[in-house]
Amino acid sequence: MIQISSKLPSGDTTIFTEMSALAQQYQAINLGQGFPDFDPPADLIRCVQVTTALHHHQYAPMAGDITLRKVISQKVALCYGSSYDPVSEITVTAGATQGLFTAISAFVRSGDEVIIFEPAYDSYTPSIVLAGGKVVPFRLHGPEFDIDWHKVAQLVNEKTRMIIINTPNNPTGTVFTQDDWQALDLLVAGTPIIILSDEVYEHLVYDGQSHESVLKYPNLKERSVAAFSFGKTFHCTGWKIGYCVGTESLMQEFRKIHQWNVFSVNSVFQIALARYLADPEKYQNISEFYQAKRDYFKAILQNTLFKPLEVKGTCFQLCDYSAYSDVDDRSFAKEMVTKYGVAAIPLSPFYGSGSNEKIIRFCFAKTESLMDEAGERLCRI
Repeated sequence: MIQISSKLPSGDTTIFTEMSALAQQYQAINLGQGFPDFDPPADLIRCVQVTTALHHHQYAPMAGDITLRKVISQKVALCYGSSYDPVSEITVTAGATQGLFTAISAFVRSGDEVIIFEPAYDSYTPSIVLAGGKVVPFRLHGPEFDIDWHKVAQLVNEKTRMIIINTPNNPTGTVFTQDDWQALDLLVAGTPIIILSDEVYEHLVYDGQSHESVLKYPNLKERSVAAFSFGKTFHCTGWKIGYCVGTESLMQEFRKIHQWNVFSVNSVFQIALARYLADPEKYQNISEFYQAKRDYFKAILQNTLFKPLEVKGTCFQLCDYSAYSDVDDRSFAKEMVTKYGVAAIPLSPFYGSGSNEKIIRFCFAKTESLMDEAGERLCRI
């Protein structure tokens, strides 16, 4: 037997895989993993059908189809007033998670420290570990999950190579404000720290707010790589297409890894997306669509003892379940599946050392009929 020293010795299965498998086993309604149960926009599907008929079936360029990159450049300029060269500063990725992994691999070396804010999306830590870096978590607490930037400053030292931001945030539903970005700007000024900004839910921001992207802030822009997702924006997560933007010097290093990691991304969907995105209205009103779903699900929760936390962005609703039980969140989430037929995600796996906050996460990117059925089951708890 060959002895292998694992680069990821914990070998943990993601909580999303675990809960989805449990939901399938018990035929539960899956409000855990963040995928919609409805199709992408009909016009986008038609663009795919047209593109398929035009025989675009071979490798796309390594950095992505240039027509799509040009449209992305126009989109970024329209949304954030920021200019990026489609040739040298935009790369199409096989989903945002691949983009995040590539950026971490490109800039984090052995011994480097990376600050993340917990609860954090679960791909950050293993990506940092595989790059040889050290995860430096800054722990946030509900229900507000606000960042104390003076305390964050205490974590910064000569080994700090990267700070990862996620706004709108998965799983908390919080969003960065101008004050947050300005505080971060002051924190990293005069340092070699790179910002990796995970903005996959950029168009899912509610109650009249606009998304505050790192791309709006010139000083931060010069040291930032930002990751975005078409799958999240157009509810086609299975397509696994996203993109990253960054200054030319940063993108050169990013592509050195990207070309050996993925090389190129699905050509048909790239060209279809380029056609679809030519009309800015296709992405400018998405927040209204998802805000209606948030409000619909929140109304359903009024008939239960779950205490919903404020959701300013994403398609996730955190809920305090302490009125039901004092057990840990993993046990409560499993009990919901096995006894009541509804799957949710516990909050504790989003922390490196766990959490006792008695909070679970529901996904409301679902049809009203499915949310209604889930609501009926939740009322039985």
